[in-house]
Amino acid sequence: MLAGAAGNTQAICHVSAYHIDGLFRYDPDVSPRKVILMTDEEVLVPGIDVTRPSVARVYDFWLGGKDHFTSDREMGRRMAELNPALPQLVRDNRAFLAAAARRAAAAGIGQFLDLGAGLPSHPAIHEAARQADKDARVCYVDNDLVAVRHAQALLARGTGLAAVSGDLRAPDAVLSDPGVLSVIDLAQPTAVIFGAVLHFFPADAAAAICARYMSRMPAGSWLIVSTGHYDDAELAARLQETAAHARFYNHDAADMTGWLKGFEIVPPGVCEGRAWAAGTGGVPTGRAAYALSAAAIKTA
Repeated sequence: MLAGAAGNTQAICHVSAYHIDGLFRYDPDVSPRKVILMTDEEVLVPGIDVTRPSVARVYDFWLGGKDHFTSDREMGRRMAELNPALPQLVRDNRAFLAAAARRAAAAGIGQFLDLGAGLPSHPAIHEAARQADKDARVCYVDNDLVAVRHAQALLARGTGLAAVSGDLRAPDAVLSDPGVLSVIDLAQPTAVIFGAVLHFFPADAAAAICARYMSRMPAGSWLIVSTGHYDDAELAARLQETAAHARFYNHDAADMTGWLKGFEIVPPGVCEGRAWAAGTGGVPTGRAAYALSAAAIKTA
């Protein structure tokens, strides 16, 4: 338990599947007792600076979640004011990831490594994969402590599931982590997922990260990737000025195709997220931003 700043309250665990220590408290002056959202000043979580926006929590804000702080909401609102399409882009990305997980599971993939997983959202990768394979195993990895603790609370009673604190830029450390290895058998085909995270790296660095993870995976493994893409370069530059919490790289289809080099690209190819989910392919016209998405299979 974490003591609230007022001294007479305590954070509670398992308010719901998505709420963990430090975000909610009981109000002792209300009868029956009432769970209320804690202020940022009351949240005392070691290692978390609530004044600094988090990519995971900004995404959660756009998805309509409840696990974000004032700094995250302010950043999310500023970015959405510049580009009102951003919240929809995040929702479209979630639709793609769910569709890709279901398809990989239906093709025989029994384990999923979700890197830069962020906060738990619906449908989660394990929920989507288990629609096709009820025994699918999933490990979520993120370097955001709030995201990891939320995932751990959500998955506490689950089997074949894990949430691990790790930096996706360190594949050797991630792939040797006991929490990862408790769920992922590196000798078996795995779906490696980079959902809306590689746009925080230059194209060559993103390619290298994908290659290092996939080099450790056996034939039959899937690589699932998505990024935000802006056709309007001026808008992308303005958003970058606003998004002080992270550097953004506006990757295009050629960049993404490069990350998949040497693998068999799954139809409908590199395309907009919802178009991938629908199987139609293509990219939209007249939209300021969309989720560029693809999946590929390691054949040898």
